[in-house]
Amino acid sequence: MAKLAGSAGVPVLGDKSLDFYRDPVGFCQQKIDKHRGRVFQCRVLNRATVFVCSVRAMRELLCEKSNTFQKDPTDLMTNMYGDTVVTTNGEEAYLLRLSLTTLFTGSCLKSSNDYITSVCERHLKDLSLSGRPPCLYSAFKRLGTELVLGLFLNVRAEEQPQLFQEIVQLCTQHWHGLISAPVNVKVPLWSSGFSNALDARDRLMDIIKDKLKNDTQGFVGSLGSLPLPDSSSASQHLLLFISALIPKALASLLTSFTLALSGNEQHRRRAAEDPDYLRRVLLEVQRLWPPFIGGRRIADEDSTLAGFHVPKDYGVIYISHSVHRDPEVFEQPDHFLPERWSGRERVLFLEARHVDHVDHVDHVDHVDHVDHVDHVDHVDHIGHVAHVAHVDHVDHVAHVSTIALNGPTEHWS
Repeated sequence: MAKLAGSAGVPVLGDKSLDFYRDPVGFCQQKIDKHRGRVFQCRVLNRATVFVCSVRAMRELLCEKSNTFQKDPTDLMTNMYGDTVVTTNGEEAYLLRLSLTTLFTGSCLKSSNDYITSVCERHLKDLSLSGRPPCLYSAFKRLGTELVLGLFLNVRAEEQPQLFQEIVQLCTQHWHGLISAPVNVKVPLWSSGFSNALDARDRLMDIIKDKLKNDTQGFVGSLGSLPLPDSSSASQHLLLFISALIPKALASLLTSFTLALSGNEQHRRRAAEDPDYLRRVLLEVQRLWPPFIGGRRIADEDSTLAGFHVPKDYGVIYISHSVHRDPEVFEQPDHFLPERWSGRERVLFLEARHVDHVDHVDHVDHVDHVDHVDHVDHVDHIGHVAHVAHVDHVDHVAHVSTIALNGPTEHWS
């Protein structure tokens, strides 16, 4: 059992949270280079914390030792969303996933195809013909928002424009409060961002409960009939599903996808003609530019990760960007090579990523992602869109990666 590289520092004065938030990717790479290893420790959120940047350690953390390393029940995500599939642990999380999985397979997905097609065509068909350079991330986020509200809540922009806009504004207010300081303050003429987020959540929950009570069709109608732990579980999950998280993830992936194919006509043509190759491209995009930073756990007892001793009560953070570039699994880890997903690297990595707690979330995001990409270019317009967009991969990834660590743990994956 080896000792962790680095130092946990002293409380408060030794905390490195600010350094990490400023540049998560650069922070981790600097530590990897300094310690010559992909598992190290420092102090974040004023807690001694292990950083996991290797596939082997991630597999142990999320699969083999998932009962030892638990999600933090006191984090802000739990307080704001309650007990959901991404905040619970162990058997409870497994049973929730089992119940929800039925809504993301077979006929439930097929019934949404027409809606997905119409929304994608309306948003994306003429994107490359815009008279001025488009902001791809914003355009894709609007697309994702409309899809999420239509699919999960039966609120469609063309049919209920006022309600749609109200929910969009409430979701934005809720999200901005989540990533602000968690201080609930109200005084005349001013309220804290967190206080506004709580008000937005209450209004969103009123809308969601009304939908659960009165809608019998679609996802919201099916969700109300599932065997869930308690009466509030359905509304809590809907609040999570319509949050800004999914549109942001989708927008990040689609922007990276567009840019990755923009400079290579051969890749672009092959992706348009070969569905299997398109899926390999999507996997490579998710590997190189994951939309969220990772996830966080707490050690429930003394344990090990990749042979390093992890004391009880230590925090553990896995960093997706670094894990996905582990040279022990991926040859030429910084290169865009879709072909890697047809060989050894696919087997090694996908086995490591198979985590019961988050399986269905990854599946939903991937289904949406594939479906959208079929329309984004059909795939011919991608090159022109990217050439006029002037979006920088590095700036984009750094922006998306600054999501607060006391926010959604499992949605970082």
